[in-house]
Amino acid sequence: MVVVDVGTIIFRVRGGLELTCQLDNADGSHVQQVLSRAFKSLSSRVRSESLVFSVSNSSVFIWPNKAVHIIPEEVTENTPCRDIQQHIQVDENDSGKRSSKKKDKKSPTISVINIDLMMEVTEPAHRSAATLGRVNRKHHFVHMTLPVDCATLVHKDDSVGAASGRLVGALCDQLADMEKVVLQHMKGTSLLVPQPFHFLLPEPAGLVTVVYPAGVPDSQLESVRKDLHRRFELPDDRPYLRRANAFHFPDEPYKDGYLRNPHTALNHPSMEDAKPYLVQGVYSYHHYMQDRMDDNGWGCAYRSLQTICSWFQQQGYVDRNVPSHREIQQALVDVGDKPAAFVGSRQWIGSIEVQAVLDHLLGVTSKILFVSQGSELASKGRELANHFQTEGTPIMIGGGVLAHTILGVVWSETTGQIKFLILDPHYTGGEDLQIITDKGWCGWKGPEFWDQNAYYNLCMPQRPKTI
Repeated sequence: MVVVDVGTIIFRVRGGLELTCQLDNADGSHVQQVLSRAFKSLSSRVRSESLVFSVSNSSVFIWPNKAVHIIPEEVTENTPCRDIQQHIQVDENDSGKRSSKKKDKKSPTISVINIDLMMEVTEPAHRSAATLGRVNRKHHFVHMTLPVDCATLVHKDDSVGAASGRLVGALCDQLADMEKVVLQHMKGTSLLVPQPFHFLLPEPAGLVTVVYPAGVPDSQLESVRKDLHRRFELPDDRPYLRRANAFHFPDEPYKDGYLRNPHTALNHPSMEDAKPYLVQGVYSYHHYMQDRMDDNGWGCAYRSLQTICSWFQQQGYVDRNVPSHREIQQALVDVGDKPAAFVGSRQWIGSIEVQAVLDHLLGVTSKILFVSQGSELASKGRELANHFQTEGTPIMIGGGVLAHTILGVVWSETTGQIKFLILDPHYTGGEDLQIITDKGWCGWKGPEFWDQNAYYNLCMPQRPKTI
């Protein structure tokens, strides 16, 4: 699991740099030479005194290459980075929508200081006379806005001057990476826009930035990812560097409206000699009444399946969107499990159907753990702990007429005591983390939570071995 020290701050600088050049012909070597000169010119501008960092939502401006000149005067190059946050105005209404008192207390997130990349446009006046000339020749004019996006982790006690210097270095490194991507993927004078993505990798790599060509799907970049996996000493059986794995900055809301990982707002139960074994990665919480679909009373297994599908999507294993109820039903018809009339119905599905849909729509295999009665679930700690330790995927459990999602267990190997981390798809309210955690819709449950006499099937999705 990747963890960020809460004593650190992310300095993130974004902006557009205009790459312009004139091509006299479409010869490959000529195009490469001209583009390289254009990138070199941009890199010189980034290192010039014209570069300005404007801290978003503040009056702080930093000239990192002009002896670290800063406005206002009370901020100097030796000012600790944490003090910059005092100059940033926070939109209380916006933050209120995204935050929860419980989450703020128990899951502190890393701070992000956003910076706009700017360039001074005024140049010193030159007294030399202008010379005009005219040449009749066909040229190809190239103009591309490079979407620069650099991020660096700094400690709160680091100086503003040191952080600014690291950002300048990161900008130059990113321009070099963008140049490589543009040259590698150019066809004649047709150029692809280079796009940067940030990834939070296991130590010692940490937060890294990778540039991919826009319009080229992940499936065609496998050799690039293999090289990066070797460079960052990552295993070759898990996707760390697909676009879907990109780091989600904590100050940016998700556009689809679903809550991510509500369990991170909870404390682990206190149990003697017990360890937590939890879902790995990011998932979305899917439950009754979302997506303008009234499935109250019959759609719990569909929602649990959607949560599982969101996990595979957000870990970069699949490109497809989370399937709707109708798409799930159609998949079961397509594999011959249900008759055609099943599509559009309000019929329940169970663990075996979830297994079939995952295989058909996502190409994901699953193991089924059968428990003859709920009282036996208390003895399945070893199997569940092993699943979350090795696979790390959410588990769909169905028994009687109810379905739930298991996100983890706290289990003692010596005493056998166990508690289950349950995500309940039967919730019908809005996406309010406080309510969801306070009312137990996402919470820790003891063995008594299960119907002691009902049988249960657990669908345990297996993580594909791929990068």
